[in-house]
Amino acid sequence: MSAPTHTRPHPAPRGGVDTRLPWWALALPTLAFVALLTLILNPSDAQAASADPALAHFVERVQRLIGQ
Repeated sequence: MSAPTHTRPHPAPRGGVDTRLPWWALALPTLAFVALLTLILNPSDAQAASADPALAHFVERVQRLIGQ
């Protein structure tokens, strides 16, 4: 014989959808974006940067534009 369960009613969210996100749902994409941006803005650290001078030149121009 199973016992009845009692659940507390939760107030309905305003938008009809629960919009709460865990902390990592914002932190992980932000961390990934910063890591990729760092790799792009620092082409001297990449081994393939010396193989394609056009790409390195483009990244340097982007750095100059962001720095202004």
